[in-house]
Amino acid sequence: MLYKSASLFIIGTELTRGVIADKHCQVISSQLTQLGYRVDRMVLVPDDGTIESVLKDCIDNCDVVIITGGLGPTSDDLTRSIVAKIAHVPLVRDEETFAVLYKRIGERIWGANEQQAMIPLGFESIPNPNGTAAGFRGFIPDGERSIACVAMPGPPREMDPMFFDAVLPWLAQLIGHDDFSRTEYSTFLIAEAKLEELCRQVSSPGIQWGTRFQDLKISLYLVGDSEQKRQEMALHLKGVVGPSLVVEGDVMPLDLLTALLKRDGLTISCAESCTSGYLAKLLTDESGSSSWFWGGAATYSNDAKKKMLGVREKTLEAFGAVSGECASEMAEGMLALSCSDYAISITGIAGPTGGSAEKPVGMVWFGFAAKGRETQAVKLQFTSWGRVSVRRKASVAALILASRYINGDVLLDTVRKWQYI
Repeated sequence: MLYKSASLFIIGTELTRGVIADKHCQVISSQLTQLGYRVDRMVLVPDDGTIESVLKDCIDNCDVVIITGGLGPTSDDLTRSIVAKIAHVPLVRDEETFAVLYKRIGERIWGANEQQAMIPLGFESIPNPNGTAAGFRGFIPDGERSIACVAMPGPPREMDPMFFDAVLPWLAQLIGHDDFSRTEYSTFLIAEAKLEELCRQVSSPGIQWGTRFQDLKISLYLVGDSEQKRQEMALHLKGVVGPSLVVEGDVMPLDLLTALLKRDGLTISCAESCTSGYLAKLLTDESGSSSWFWGGAATYSNDAKKKMLGVREKTLEAFGAVSGECASEMAEGMLALSCSDYAISITGIAGPTGGSAEKPVGMVWFGFAAKGRETQAVKLQFTSWGRVSVRRKASVAALILASRYINGDVLLDTVRKWQYI
């Protein structure tokens, strides 16, 4: 069978009542379009079983059905039973899903959670490391046709990684759609609207692009033409924003740094002021990080900088806490305190208050120190979309710059083109 058209069904009473806005349709449909599918329907339905009649109505006219929501433990989570009914198969316990769920929640699985290990017979479960509801995929028989069907949980933090990691590759393997070749890049610190604008500037005929926004990066997908042409477009983009802000593949900012630390058996520590522990949080998100992360200090006040890191009073009086001189001394103090191989410091103005004409909100200084290396300090001016935004951007920038410092780069050269942050 040829798979050319798709229908999306987004389940959630909160959606149909306008309590929350749907984001799944845009994400899923844009990716299916890039794969060459024709998206014929995007339907929002409440958690009341309405989807059964809508599904039956569309099966004769579409080749792929994608459902999100309705996989929870409550009585109104009906997706499993409805798909099984339409496929004319019973629901059966998926033992692997059951084992994973039991390991996660223990005896609480008996009761409402038990149904989350049930899937239609003949379907394949899709693991969900971010929640309790596994997804499933398979085929619904329809005469001589066989409709591809995927069901995923509704919360975006669960649906998004499941869709990109497990569902999209599966759909790409089906035949019949215009399967465009595509290349994935990870971009950092660039706003999605600005990234779209820059892609228009550097694009060439025959290449399309799509983006996927995440907390610490935006994934950029280049589709069409030849691989060489897609690489040329990416090179043009790197030429505009700086090569360290566009990286080929699915890469998180932390990966850029930890790859070097693990490879060479190195350790790192951090001293934070304006980010107040956010960098340390990112540095410990990965299991086993204690093998290369020594620890950190949230030295928010000037007194903490002096007592914990040895920042000199005359440095603070002459240059202030938000300065290259203070950032350098913070990094050097953390290096001496920790005896790690490398140390990072961050000091800046997260806002919304505290800025001035000389030191506006969003100004952040970074310091990098190492054994036997010259300390480097570099300043960045971030566009401020609020206190959390500045802290997040500063922490991501610190990870990127630390990886370049370890590589021996001159950081002032690294940030020279970082004008869109």
